[in-house]
Amino acid sequence: MPRFHIESLSMSPGAEVSLPDGAARHVQVLRMQPGDALRLFDGLGQECLATVMEMGRKSVTVTLGEPVHEPRELPVRVTLAIGMPANDRMDALVEKAAELGVYAIQPLVCARSVLRLDGERAAKKVAHWQAVAVSACEQSGRAVVPQVHPVRSVSSWLQSAEARTASEPVMRGVLSLRDAVSVRQWLASTAPQGAANVPRDWCFLSGPEGGLSAEEESLALSLGWSAVSLGKRVLRADTAPLAMLSVLGAQFEG
Repeated sequence: MPRFHIESLSMSPGAEVSLPDGAARHVQVLRMQPGDALRLFDGLGQECLATVMEMGRKSVTVTLGEPVHEPRELPVRVTLAIGMPANDRMDALVEKAAELGVYAIQPLVCARSVLRLDGERAAKKVAHWQAVAVSACEQSGRAVVPQVHPVRSVSSWLQSAEARTASEPVMRGVLSLRDAVSVRQWLASTAPQGAANVPRDWCFLSGPEGGLSAEEESLALSLGWSAVSLGKRVLRADTAPLAMLSVLGAQFEG
């Protein structure tokens, strides 16, 4: 059944809603007709059934049905802080991270970054990546859309990342090729499988092409981050964070 993202979703069965332009165009491309079923979600966790009621040249009206309760979120909230890879690799990284259940993505400019964004260009890229995340959630069945934060420099972001959540600390790991503990050992010590109280918030810092500089990694470690290794192989900038996210999913989803 097709799924579409719509902001400010009313959860009142029987209510009539005009789909936003993007979703309406998609419905028309799919050649859906009055009476066809679809699903709508608001990106904040709410989802409901809906039925196409009326098709216009550029508009689509649907009637809302019953709420849908199919939790598909990871049991932990994972933020990926990423030294942005160049070309289209960041698009693919955002897409796959959303599919794998990421909670938020923090794009970073690092010393070795090839892709450097600021000002209006950075804002447009973030809006584009947010749209990529929405599309990935439509496809993967998620009702919560991960937030793509504004681009920041790694040093300024690290200084602000010392903040704790309101209720508990964030588990922070730097994906490193240096003197790092294996991810298996790190998880066994911080959140062993079957533990009653697993930390809710996790954050992983990963470098761009060429990795983090020694100074950037040292800054993170001085602020309390842990150096974590994914193995002996050198992973691409767009592979390492996805591998870490997959490990977390396997660890906590069973």
